[in-house]
Amino acid sequence: MSTEEKSLNFIEQIIEEDLKNGLSADKLRFRFPPEPNGYLHVGHASAICLNFGLGIDYNAPVNLRFDDTNPSKEEQEYVDAIKRDVEWLGYKWDKECYASDYFQQLHDWAVELIKKDKAYVDSQTSEEMAQQKGTPTTPGTDSPYRNRSIEENLDLFTRMKNGEFEKGTHVLRAKISMGANNMLMRDPIIYRIMHAHHHRTGNDWCIYPMYDWAHGESDYLEQISHSFCTLEFLPHRELYDWFLNQIYDPTKVRPKQREFARRNLSHTVVSKRKLLQLVEEKHVTGWDDPRMSTISGMRRRGYTPASIRNFAKTIGIAKRDNLIDVSLLEFCVREDLNKIAPRVMAVLDPVKLVITNYPEGQEEWLEAENNPEEEVMTYRKVPFSKELYIEREDFQEEAHKKFFRLTLGTEVRLKNAYIIKGESVVKDENGNITEIHATYDVDSKSGSGTEASQRKVKGTIHWVSIPHAKEAEVRIYDRLFTNESPDKDKEVDFKEFINPNSLKVIKGFVEPSLVTSKELDHFQFQRLGYFCVDRDSTPENLVFNKTVGLRDTWAKISEQ
Repeated sequence: MSTEEKSLNFIEQIIEEDLKNGLSADKLRFRFPPEPNGYLHVGHASAICLNFGLGIDYNAPVNLRFDDTNPSKEEQEYVDAIKRDVEWLGYKWDKECYASDYFQQLHDWAVELIKKDKAYVDSQTSEEMAQQKGTPTTPGTDSPYRNRSIEENLDLFTRMKNGEFEKGTHVLRAKISMGANNMLMRDPIIYRIMHAHHHRTGNDWCIYPMYDWAHGESDYLEQISHSFCTLEFLPHRELYDWFLNQIYDPTKVRPKQREFARRNLSHTVVSKRKLLQLVEEKHVTGWDDPRMSTISGMRRRGYTPASIRNFAKTIGIAKRDNLIDVSLLEFCVREDLNKIAPRVMAVLDPVKLVITNYPEGQEEWLEAENNPEEEVMTYRKVPFSKELYIEREDFQEEAHKKFFRLTLGTEVRLKNAYIIKGESVVKDENGNITEIHATYDVDSKSGSGTEASQRKVKGTIHWVSIPHAKEAEVRIYDRLFTNESPDKDKEVDFKEFINPNSLKVIKGFVEPSLVTSKELDHFQFQRLGYFCVDRDSTPENLVFNKTVGLRDTWAKISEQ
């Protein structure tokens, strides 16, 4: 660990205690073990930051190991997406591993268990096995096949491996105790028959190991020192250790499983099964829909790796599950984007503004700062002309005293440009304002140093020059769910809480400098929020996603 003083979380305390008790620091090795059956979500991001963060703090290697033991649900697409997400978050793994790398060794160890009379082939149906397993308060009963001979078990297991049996006809179970208090110890299944194509091993195998068998043994083969899991795996720890006991060599590092609390995020779901449902039923456009809690979705929406890492650091590691308000994540995003996002001008609900005393056909290129947070200030040029777009809400024909934007007879400053005064309006036959006419103070140009330029007016508004403006599609995102815990009530389908207004697509206008922007470029549309360039964007058809607002508007809504 770093020598600077800091309070250790309980995970770090476990590692420090092991080091004090004789574990050599060069034996530390961690792993992140995703199952490639979906895209990673914000919960996985916390686990990634934990394991890879420990690797950085302790200068220890971290493996990326895919738990690819269920070929019916796993795809290469998911493997590729997971690798992309981990790299995007800023981490590098030491070894890229797969549980399938160890299929032969896992099989051979299973054969050894059979030979030691510690495993047997059970031929009951799944319903029969569930019935004889008992309940948390009543012991289970032995399978009628529990006392098969070693020879018969070896023969059946070989034939299972060779593909002679249909799925569901046999399983291999560990012979532990049907009376164990921990129901996971009641002769758990080690292997099941699956005639499914595996994304790495093809059709080589007709039997596949269960997670509990593959997990600890894979940790052991990779010499992982600490295997950190979420709290639902706490009951599995006893089985993890029992399996290790069967193959452990005292000269090697013995992996230690320890558990931490899952961090759930409000107004979303983090179950891969439910996320897949949203994708397959087309409630969203895909795994990387910017409303999804997936890392891919957050990336496309414009969240930054630094903001997600800072979020994980802020919420920390705990021993008890809890719900984290998504506003905290958005705060971390906003804080990071404030430092790095250039300020640009865009108008999303335009109304035409005509400066009547500005020379016809004239244009100017005015200097605008890119980001006041920069250590060394940089600037760009923005075009100015007689006809501009401003936000419709920035003008009121008759305004109350606290309205400091444009009204008739009052002055405001156009950002980076001139002070203007509202003079009159043009309306259509329905009374809607179609044009605002104003005059400008020719000597009031920002930064010119004139006395007029230093006059104080109460409001500043943004704008874009109509002849130069570029039309853009802007996607405004809101919470995907209206309920902070959409899947908490098991009696109610979580999809009942889908927010019908979670996406609004509008046409706006942006300054011409954005034509050269690239996918995932971040911007602050001044006074409107933070936006990023979507992958659908082209120079001819610009597309921006709203990442987060300038302020937490949901906090205000929830207080009402």
